[in-house]
Amino acid sequence: MNNHPLRKSFQKGLVFGILMVFMVLIGFHVIAATLASKLFGANVLRGAIPEIRFMTYIHVLFGIWAGWSASGRTGRTSNRIFQGLVTGLTAGSFIALFDLIMNYLIQTGTDVRWYLSALSFENMDYFLLNLGQMGTLLHLGIYTATGLAGSSLAVFLRSEAVQHGWQNLKSNISTFITRINETLPPFVRKYGKYIFYLIVLAVLFILPAQWGSYWNYVVGMVGLYIIAGIGLNIIVGLSGQLSLGYAAFFAMGAYSVGLINAPNPHHLMWGFWPALVIGIIVAVASAVVLGLPIMRLRGDYLAIVTLGFGEIIRIMLKSDLLINFTGGPHGIHDIHGPKLFGKPFTSDVDYVYLIFVGVALSIFLYDRLQDSRTGRAWLAIKEDPIAAQATGVNLQKYKLLALCIGAAFAGLAGGIFSARNQFTGPNDHTMMVSINFLCIIVVGGLNSILGIILGAFALKGLPEILREVENYRLLAFGALLIIMMLGRPNGLWPSSRPLIEKGDCSQIEENKTDEGGKNA
Repeated sequence: MNNHPLRKSFQKGLVFGILMVFMVLIGFHVIAATLASKLFGANVLRGAIPEIRFMTYIHVLFGIWAGWSASGRTGRTSNRIFQGLVTGLTAGSFIALFDLIMNYLIQTGTDVRWYLSALSFENMDYFLLNLGQMGTLLHLGIYTATGLAGSSLAVFLRSEAVQHGWQNLKSNISTFITRINETLPPFVRKYGKYIFYLIVLAVLFILPAQWGSYWNYVVGMVGLYIIAGIGLNIIVGLSGQLSLGYAAFFAMGAYSVGLINAPNPHHLMWGFWPALVIGIIVAVASAVVLGLPIMRLRGDYLAIVTLGFGEIIRIMLKSDLLINFTGGPHGIHDIHGPKLFGKPFTSDVDYVYLIFVGVALSIFLYDRLQDSRTGRAWLAIKEDPIAAQATGVNLQKYKLLALCIGAAFAGLAGGIFSARNQFTGPNDHTMMVSINFLCIIVVGGLNSILGIILGAFALKGLPEILREVENYRLLAFGALLIIMMLGRPNGLWPSSRPLIEKGDCSQIEENKTDEGGKNA
């Protein structure tokens, strides 16, 4: 084996060793063990230390991951396995050196929590598996063995026999599905999609009543972010305008409903539905005011201007000068919810149904817009504004239209958000909210409804479910974005190329063939 793969194995071992040490320094190894304990059904109190075996599981899984990543996809089998062994040994040696430092701190009673608050004696002992000096040797052995096991597993699963069997399995499943489709009655084949939609609607109608308040809250929050994410995707994904102040439009809807349908500060009480419509109109109007002077901006310049707009709105909402109008830093309380046929929305189930309707309406409108003439104009502007303008597309008109429609979606989500929480304040509309919206469509996949749903669940649903990692949310965001850029740059569920373009291309090829036959 040449030196280049060996050097890469050493480098990967150092990377994994540094990553594990970093996890210990911020106390994340305890959180990881707690999550592992939940997978095995063990009940660990918040802030408590799990059993030692769960920390051992983390070490084993981390070592297997290191060995797997070190094993290349090509080359001799013995070399690939040896690369995993070297990576595991390097990572184990680096972690063992860190263990020696921790043992010294424990023995001398040196408290470093003034500098690293998570590095307590208890947490250090837990990482060492409560074995002290023996934990150092055990770590070295675990990572060497699991690095070898990970590379061996990678070699086996990437072998031609396993890959060939996997391809045969997928082919057999595809053939089986095709045969089932051929045996279905014509009525089912024609209307099967709509039957599936009806089944999904029936399930969505039944589940909220069975979930309970906590799950309804999580699902409702994910649904609101889906609505707003679809709107932002129109701006960023379809028309190609990078907006970092999207939370301002979300605030327009939320504050409009709050100001019009709350006792204080104005006691208007016009009702939720008129307030929601006004909130959407105000969001669209603010998009027009923002969009008209900046339509000639692109890229970083547009992002900076929209970021400034979002911060201006947040500061205005928080200002003491407007406390009699917006509630100032305290926000707006006791926002009344909607009524339908005289029945007020009093339970979380009612709001989940309302959010489901909003999600369905957003998906329907987006689907119609994407395949329309306007959607094609947006995609043309995104791909090449100069070429789009040369073909007759009005850049300012269509870019402003995208901004206004995206703002309308944000106003809708913001209005429902404030009524559901019965409160809205400046802290609900910070720059991080805009970043969250943008992360949803980047992680999920631009121009993909399923991608936006997956992104909303990954970035908003999972943190609500996994409250143990709440303090590490920003760290998780950054790590997830890095992983996505390296492994899935187009998102979890990237969109396919528009079918109409494929149809047009095939039609062009057919026309060329026909013309060639006639000339012959």
